[in-house]
Amino acid sequence: MRSAKVLYKNNDAGIIIQHEDGSYTFRYHSQWLNDTQKPPISLTLPKSIQEYHSPFLFPFFYNMLPEGTNKQMACAYYRIDPDDYFGLLLNTAKTDTIGVIRILKIE
Repeated sequence: MRSAKVLYKNNDAGIIIQHEDGSYTFRYHSQWLNDTQKPPISLTLPKSIQEYHSPFLFPFFYNMLPEGTNKQMACAYYRIDPDDYFGLLLNTAKTDTIGVIRILKIE
């Protein structure tokens, strides 16, 4: 199992987990849910007490991944299998993202 913090403008919004079977869970932290000023991280992941489950990496997070030559370079640099989307997310979305979301691996 691998997990990571999901940061919104450097504030801890939730957690994403990759389970041993390759499925994923995302959940918001209760303090994020209780603060009406805090937005959802994505329109596809609205604020909810219930956890989100998926057999594959959620499209919102998948769309944060590099593509093409950038993906090839990142995989070579970090020594990641090109099919390890979560590993790629953990290594590239900690600093190099276009939007306000960052992903930090939980050790």
